[in-house]
Amino acid sequence: MGYIPGVARTQPISADAERAVHVAEVLKAVAHPLRLRIVATLCAGEEHVGALAEKLGASQAIVSQQLRILRSNGLVAASRSGGFARYRLVEKNLRGLVRCMEKCER
Repeated sequence: MGYIPGVARTQPISADAERAVHVAEVLKAVAHPLRLRIVATLCAGEEHVGALAEKLGASQAIVSQQLRILRSNGLVAASRSGGFARYRLVEKNLRGLVRCMEKCER
């Protein structure tokens, strides 16, 4: 049986090659500085592209492009409200990843 995202596994990554591939894909998706900042911002709650762009000091076009990558990897999702797309984290463990990364000193 292959790895299914969202289903708890008992084997560590070191013993589960398919899970390791999935986790590596998640890490690649957030490995870009702006995408990491977007994820960190979304840890605090939903935001629309304009608010993200303003908070991050980037253009809406670039933020939208990075959000598209995060969406295609199943890490964020959008819902429409009042003509705006509001983005939220769907991979719940990203909050823990961001907290862990914020502790890195180098």
